[in-house]
Amino acid sequence: MKRFVSWNVNGVRAVLGKGLVDIIKQLDADIFCMQETKMQQGQAVVDVPGYHQYWNYAERKGYSGTAVFTREEPLSVSMGIGVPEGDSEGRTITLEFDGYYFITVYTPNAKEDLSRLAFRVEWEKAFREYVCTLSEKKPVVFCGDLNVAHKEIDLKNPKPNRGKAGFTDEERGEMTKLLDAGFTDTFRYFYPELEGAYSWWSYRYNARANNAGWRIDYFIVSDALVPRLVSACIHPEIFGSDHCPVELVIE
Repeated sequence: MKRFVSWNVNGVRAVLGKGLVDIIKQLDADIFCMQETKMQQGQAVVDVPGYHQYWNYAERKGYSGTAVFTREEPLSVSMGIGVPEGDSEGRTITLEFDGYYFITVYTPNAKEDLSRLAFRVEWEKAFREYVCTLSEKKPVVFCGDLNVAHKEIDLKNPKPNRGKAGFTDEERGEMTKLLDAGFTDTFRYFYPELEGAYSWWSYRYNARANNAGWRIDYFIVSDALVPRLVSACIHPEIFGSDHCPVELVIE
C-alpha cells in the first residue's frame, strides 16, 4: 500500500512556523507533495529524515513553486512540461517509478479579472498532452492544486461563482476533457455525491468556519489504476494554509 498526500501550503516558510514538519510526520505519507512553496533555494530547510526531497522553484521570488518528498528514490525526476511561461514558475515535478509516473502540479490561476484565462487554457492543453503521452508508457498519478472546482457539488456557492476564476466554463471544460482522456478523479470515485467536501477556503468572510469552500485540490489517476484504489480523503482538520491536505491510498 502507498499513501500519497498533497498540500498547497501557501508559503513553506509561513507554514514551517505552524508545525509543517510535525504534520508531514503525522500524515506518514510515502510521497508528500507541496504546491505554492513561495521560496527560492536555500531560503528554508524542511528537515524530515527518511525522504528524498525534490524542489522546483519559480524564477520570480516569493511565487508559485512545488516540492515532492518521497521515501522511495525515483528512477528519474524532471521539472516542467515544455511550456516556458509555466515552467519558469516551478509548477510541476514528475517522478518516474517502476510501475507508474507521479506528478505534482500547481495549475496556473486564471486571476480574478480572468486576464490569465487564455494562458491557463493553453497550459491545460499542454498538460493534458503531457500526461497522456506518459500514460502510454505506464500509469500516471498526479496531484495538486488544479485551481478549478469541476462540478457544482465542488463548491459551496456555485451559482454566484459561475464564470469566476476557478469556476469558468472554460476551466471546467478543460477538466472534463482531461478526465475523458482516460483519467479518474479519485475523491469523486469514492464519494460521487458527497457535498460540503472542500480543500480551499477564502481568508475572507469567515469562510472556513462556515465551510464555504471549494474543492480544487485533487488526486487524479490513469483509469488503469482504478482497481488499485483503496481510499481518498480530505484533511480539513489540518490548518496552516488556506488549503488543507488531500490524500490517496493505493495498492
